[in-house]
Amino acid sequence: MIDVLVAGGGPAGLATAIHAALAGMEAVVVEPRAGPVDKACGEGVMPGGVAALAAMGVPVAGRGFRGIHYLDGRREARAAFAAGPGLGVRRTSLHMALSQRAAELGVKTVTGRIARAEQDRDGVSAGGLRARWLVAADGLHSPLRRSLGLDLPVRGPRRYGLRRHYRIEPWSDFVEVHWSGAGEAYVTPVGDDLVGVAVLSSARRGFEDHLRGFPGLARRLDGPAVTPVRGAGPLRQAVRARRAGRVLLVGDAAGYVDALTGEGVSLAVRSAEVLVGCLAAGRPEDYEGAWLRLSRTHRLLTGALVQAARRPGTARLVVPAARRLPRLFTGVVRVLA
Repeated sequence: MIDVLVAGGGPAGLATAIHAALAGMEAVVVEPRAGPVDKACGEGVMPGGVAALAAMGVPVAGRGFRGIHYLDGRREARAAFAAGPGLGVRRTSLHMALSQRAAELGVKTVTGRIARAEQDRDGVSAGGLRARWLVAADGLHSPLRRSLGLDLPVRGPRRYGLRRHYRIEPWSDFVEVHWSGAGEAYVTPVGDDLVGVAVLSSARRGFEDHLRGFPGLARRLDGPAVTPVRGAGPLRQAVRARRAGRVLLVGDAAGYVDALTGEGVSLAVRSAEVLVGCLAAGRPEDYEGAWLRLSRTHRLLTGALVQAARRPGTARLVVPAARRLPRLFTGVVRVLA
């Protein structure tokens, strides 16, 4: 019997499989898509995530960044990290690095899709395979989470993300977050001649239409767009629990607030380590509390910023407040990092 069966071969699923293998468990990943998988993602890995990847033995090539820079067209505020740089990295490069590390450790990847599972006191049957534990790492709109009845209704405006890349030399070694009354635009350096631009908003319109809300940024983007626009959403996902019997949720499947503070990949990798640690200790029941503790700061601070971003009047106050309270802004950035 397989020790850990992982549904989904994105960063969260591969990180889970890697940690399982490092703990001496047999891990199998089931993923329907072949090759490196791209998706709408800000592509900035915070310093904590960079350290977690290094501890897993996953070398990732990218472009370092020193902190976060808020701008609204008139004012700006900047905060540098204290514990080393973050890393801007193409989602496809991150996926390839994680896949290679998993293969080195003997993790087997099977082409397929798991949408439902049957479990008993001894194990889980899913996708024609039998395992002691099943980890749902199948994304924002997790079919496994839905089949287990773990979804909760989400109230309030829905937010969506769009992303594309431009062939241009990065003009800053910070991740820029441009604020407007209609949303936010992220600029992440991901290579020596490549930047990624991601827009977050509750308004449903095309990428170019969104950019018109950030005229200063639009003027900077004088290089050609070199990737298609990719979208994701609605972003917020409320989850009843991170475990149902022998099935555990990780990554976006475990619940999602928003991409506003950029810790998605870092939290996915770190929560994968926590999950495997609970299984290795024979205490899967500890995972829920461990996940809540790990993600608490992210959920509280991101939730507060999203509330501010939802109304044009309060969204316009974010950058002035960060500028007037630089120590607080720097402290928040460093905690999230």
